[in-house]
Amino acid sequence: MPLLLPRRLPLLPMGCGSRFLPSRCSAGTNLPTAAASAAGSSSLRLLHFRTHQRCFLSLSLQRIPSTTTVVFALNSSRFRTRRGGVILPITREIHIASLGDETDISKRFEILEAKLKEVGIESDGAVGQFSAMMCPKCQGGREQERSFSLFVRDDGKVAAWKCHRAKCGWTGGIQDGKVPNQHVKSKQIRVITENELQLEPLCEEIREYLKERGITAETLRRNAVMQRRYADQTAIAFTYRRNGVLVSCKYRGIPKKFWQEPDTERVFYGLDDIKYASDIIIVEGEMDKLSMEEAGYQNCVSVPGGAPSKVSELLPEEEKDTSFQYLWNCKEYLEKASRIIIATDADAPGQALAEELARRLGKERCWRVNWPNKSDTEVYKDANEVLMYKGKDALKELIETAELYPIRGLFSFRSFSSEIDDYYHCRSGNEQGVSTGWRALNSLYNVVPGELTVITGVPNSGKSEWIDALLCNINEAVGWTFALCSMENKASIC
Repeated sequence: MPLLLPRRLPLLPMGCGSRFLPSRCSAGTNLPTAAASAAGSSSLRLLHFRTHQRCFLSLSLQRIPSTTTVVFALNSSRFRTRRGGVILPITREIHIASLGDETDISKRFEILEAKLKEVGIESDGAVGQFSAMMCPKCQGGREQERSFSLFVRDDGKVAAWKCHRAKCGWTGGIQDGKVPNQHVKSKQIRVITENELQLEPLCEEIREYLKERGITAETLRRNAVMQRRYADQTAIAFTYRRNGVLVSCKYRGIPKKFWQEPDTERVFYGLDDIKYASDIIIVEGEMDKLSMEEAGYQNCVSVPGGAPSKVSELLPEEEKDTSFQYLWNCKEYLEKASRIIIATDADAPGQALAEELARRLGKERCWRVNWPNKSDTEVYKDANEVLMYKGKDALKELIETAELYPIRGLFSFRSFSSEIDDYYHCRSGNEQGVSTGWRALNSLYNVVPGELTVITGVPNSGKSEWIDALLCNINEAVGWTFALCSMENKASIC
C-alpha cells in the first residue's frame, strides 16, 4: 500500500536535509516544553526527520484525511528501517494535525458530490483517476456497457465525465460547484404551438370532404383536426398530442400528399386515447384512426409515418431502430396493453408494417384484421375504405373477429380446413382404413393411416400379443410393413 506524503504542512528548516514537522501525538505522549513553545500550542510537538527520497515507496496526490498515519524517518531508536527504504514505526501511531484547508477540501468534495447527484451521477469516491461505470443517460445500452468515464480532481474543484458509447456521447463537467457544460448526443426536439404553426379551424370545404369519407364533425372536434393555409392550397392538419400538449403535426393536402413538421417528437397519432387502455388498435393512417372512432373504437392509434417496402432481416437495437422510434417513445403506453389489434393496410407494405410491429410488440399478444374482399381480385385496402363502402357495423365486425397473429410453428384448425373436409367426405380413398383381420372387430374399428391408436388394458392381459397379431394380419392382407419397438421383448437374430 503506498505511503502518503502530507501536503500543505508547515515545515520548519533545521539545517541541510532536516525539517521539523508540527504534529499531534497519540494520547499519553509527553510533549517537550521547548517544542510546544516553538509550535505555539501545547498539543503539538516538533518531529525531526530527514527528507530522503528512499524513505517512501511512492508519493500520492490524493487528499489525506486528518487521521491518516504518516511514517517519518527519525533519528531515534524508536524507529527502524527495513530493506527497500520502507520506514516502520515501532510504537504508537502519529496523526496529522487538523488544518484549516483540509476542512475546506472536505466541504468542496461534499458540494461536488451533491452536484454530481443532481445530474444523475453516483461517484464511487475515487479521486485523481478515471472511474469506469454505467452511464446514467443511456444505461450502457442493451449490453449494459460500463462505457461512462468519470474523473474527479483531488482538490475537489473539478469533475469531468464522458460516455464513450457512440449512440450516447454524453459529456460534461463541474468546476467550482458549477455545471459549465453538458452535451448529450441526441436530436434537438422542437417545441411547437398552434399559433406558431398558424393552425386554424377547418373550413366548410374540408369538412364536406371528410364527411364524404365517413368522418363526422364530432370526431374531428374531439381529435382537434385543424387546417393550415399555404400560398396555393389549404392542408388538413392532424395534431399529435401527448397529455394534451401539441408535440407534432402532420399535414394532408388535397389531392393526397403528406408532410410533417420537422424535428418534432415522434409518437403515435391519438396517443392520449390509449393511456389507460388494455386493448389497443394500431392502424396505418390518421384517417383510419378517425374511421375506427366512427365504428366505436377510441382506443386506436396510428403510426406517424409510412410502411416499409419489406420486412427487415434482422431486428435492430432500440438505439438504432430509427424508423420505429415512435414505438420506443410510447413504450410506457404499450407495455400495459394485454391485446394489440394490428389493422394496417392490406397491401404489401402494410403487411410488412404489421410484421415489423408484431416483432417488436410481441406476437403472443398481437391480433390482426383480415380485410374483406371487394371483388374476385381485390380486397378493401384499409379501415376508411371499409367505413365508406360497407359502413360502421362492417368495420366493427372486422375488429371483433380479428384473429391471433400467426406464430411460426403454431396452427389453427382453419389452417387444415380443406384436409378435414376431405376426410369427412372420404375423398382421399383411405378414410375407411383396412381390416384388422378379425371380422367381429371390423364394424367397430379399422386401421386408418395417419390416425393414432392407443391400446390399453390391465397387466398381462395380452396387449402386446394382440398388437403383434394385428400387424401380422395387416401385412398378410395388404402388405403394409412396420417398425416395432417393444421394450419388454428382447431382440433376437434369426
